Amino acid sequence: MAVERTNRDVRTLITQIAAGEIMLPEIQRGYVWKASQVARLIESLYRGYPAGSLLFWKTGETAETREAAIGVAQNLPSVMPLYLLDGQQRLTSLFRVLTDHSDAQVVFNIETEAFQNQSAATRRNKKWIKVYDAVGPEADVFAIHGELKGAGLSIVDSEIGRRLSALQKITQRDFHMEVLHDFEYEEVADIFVRVNSGGRALKTTDLALATLSARSPGFLGQLEAESAHWAKQGYGALDVNFLIKALTLTLSTTGKRLASVAKLTAASPGALEAGWARVQRGLARVVPLLRDKLLIPTTALVPSLAALHPLVFHYGQRPESTATDETENGLLYWFLAATARNRYGGATDTALAQDIRMLDAENPVAALLSNLGIQEGGISVSSADLTGRNHQSPYLMFCYLAAAHAGATDWWDGGSIAGTPGESSKPQYSLVHPAVKLRGCATKYSSAEINELANIVFVSEDTAKNIIGSRPPSAYMQDVGHSDRTAHAIPDDPAVFSPEGYREFLAARRELLAQRITHLLDQFRPAFLTGNTQAEASRTPNSLTLSAYTGAGRRVLAAEALSGDLMWTGWIDPADFEAALDAAASGLASDVAVGDETAPLRIDDEGGVTFSLGPFVIRGSLDEWLTAVKDAFESAQPLEECPEPHDEHWSADPEEFLLSNAGVRKTD
Repeated sequence: MAVERTNRDVRTLITQIAAGEIMLPEIQRGYVWKASQVARLIESLYRGYPAGSLLFWKTGETAETREAAIGVAQNLPSVMPLYLLDGQQRLTSLFRVLTDHSDAQVVFNIETEAFQNQSAATRRNKKWIKVYDAVGPEADVFAIHGELKGAGLSIVDSEIGRRLSALQKITQRDFHMEVLHDFEYEEVADIFVRVNSGGRALKTTDLALATLSARSPGFLGQLEAESAHWAKQGYGALDVNFLIKALTLTLSTTGKRLASVAKLTAASPGALEAGWARVQRGLARVVPLLRDKLLIPTTALVPSLAALHPLVFHYGQRPESTATDETENGLLYWFLAATARNRYGGATDTALAQDIRMLDAENPVAALLSNLGIQEGGISVSSADLTGRNHQSPYLMFCYLAAAHAGATDWWDGGSIAGTPGESSKPQYSLVHPAVKLRGCATKYSSAEINELANIVFVSEDTAKNIIGSRPPSAYMQDVGHSDRTAHAIPDDPAVFSPEGYREFLAARRELLAQRITHLLDQFRPAFLTGNTQAEASRTPNSLTLSAYTGAGRRVLAAEALSGDLMWTGWIDPADFEAALDAAASGLASDVAVGDETAPLRIDDEGGVTFSLGPFVIRGSLDEWLTAVKDAFESAQPLEECPEPHDEHWSADPEEFLLSNAGVRKTD
């Protein structure tokens, strides 16, 4: 065994990737970099900053590989390839930029020397040039230089030439390389884990995959094939991470904790094979139940995938012949109740450990429901539960299901909304009362009111464009059949179809939706839950609203939090916050400016992102946070309308608050 140290320039490395002389071993993770990270890498090379070293493995044995996300097929190598252990994100990004990949259109501002991804604005501005056009194999720098002379630049001609030359030299930058010769695969996997744990934080599933790949070559391919199978059926969120978690759970729980990844990676080949068979059996039973009985066409509707794990575990452990309608309905009722109660909105491992253990009880459905505190009459949903909720609420799924089970159809083509949406797609929806009409109404409606769940209807883009458009319901609802209105829980009173009657519309539709959702729950309610269901009182008086404000070249993200009887308002620096979320995607924690102080943004052990803000420690997935910020800034409000920040530090201990319960004020 030996370690070779050498250097190669970017152009040579890109050529080797195309020739198949650099390959990705199976232990590598997928490509995850965002466009902003790619642009920063190109900027670092342009400015001569250190870009890190690369780690390779060279061996005479055949290693399992995975496809590189470069957009083209690699050639068969004419020499023994180098297997890339560290540097995949950087080399893949460089390959994409230097081969004009559609997702890596990095552009350079010759005047400001800024880099970013291509946009409509940069296409129109002659000061921005695409990096590929300047460094690609057919680049004509003289022609580019000539065009820039007429762009009204504030820099002299010689400086234009210098900057173009520096841009071209990106492909000549050297990377330091270390090549491991003749190491065993298990040693390489251990090195991979050590190296990557010191950089971007690896999730426990990443560590498990690295070890499993070394011990069971080809196993990652099985996981990816299973995930692809379900993605084609609309269940794309059943990815490799979900499957690894499910496989870990099949190895049982011990005490109060879940089986650890260490137990998974230490499992014998026979135990691993048996566990994997149970996961596949469980999924083969659970997905049809969700799709055919609950009418959930896609995992995009499911607020927390963790709620699926007890179902997969239960059916994976049991032969198909033992299934009964009563048990099936009871487990689906638990799934719905757990979603309504946001059972898995916070720390999921504790809840999973409790619920998995209940599956061994004589009556597992009753035991699971007892963990939710449901023992007699069951649960129902009231109009108060839907008040102030928006599309990020778990109740979005329930509103969809209420319409689907009522046989709701699309108002444009008449097709059922319960049809399978297909791979990677989501159910479409629109606003019954268009935002433009409500904003122009003499009655002032807040953005939170405009975007309430009760104003959402599940119809296609064709309906939204050709029937609803910018018209109030009073102008189009008469063209919608009575049965279609009823199926979508649209009130009958014409008075609520005018913008002036919008608040009455919300109240009436909340009531109808609450009745429909409760009826749906009752369809699956187990017989042992006797008595009348009672609408539950609101379980928390706390609230949080995010609002965006812009003006005078300034942007502010304001958070208004209500805890008990106390109100707190904080101004978040959006640039800091967006950078922190970008870092969180790479597993890095950050501190974010909130007024004159800073607040920690952290990544927890279960992949959630927590942000300490005033009275709350707010928890949500990275996607939920990104969506919340995007929604807030899509159409921000004037800065002069921004509420003043709370000057005093929140002295009490913060409480956990789920981002899915927050309101996001935005205008469309």
